[in-house]
Amino acid sequence: MTPELTVLALAGLLQVVQYLVFAVPANLELGTGYTSSARDRPPSRELSAGTARLQRAMDNHFEGLILFTLAVVVVTLGGQATGLTAACAWVYLTARILYVPAYWLGLRPWRSLIWVIGFAATVVMLLAALL
Repeated sequence: MTPELTVLALAGLLQVVQYLVFAVPANLELGTGYTSSARDRPPSRELSAGTARLQRAMDNHFEGLILFTLAVVVVTLGGQATGLTAACAWVYLTARILYVPAYWLGLRPWRSLIWVIGFAATVVMLLAALL
């Protein structure tokens, strides 16, 4: 397996961890009656600021993971895997790991800087596949 595919698998596991880190406090705060319902109505309580941030960080990773997956697929299937693309993949994963506590703790502007680094690493992978 290429380093890029390894990082993709790890990024998928990170998404699972993020889901669990969010779901536990969300269930405690909203109650399982609401979280297991069809959610046709708004919850009777709101999430705490920290839990809401965990949810947004998780949602953000779902969005970033789409582009990163595309980059890994293009690099791998196109036979364009190099040391650069492998390094970019690891930078992406490191940034995503750092992003969660940065978002949860509300670290500005560091959270945005971390996001930009992960995004840029993904873009470099895509450009490297084309060049």
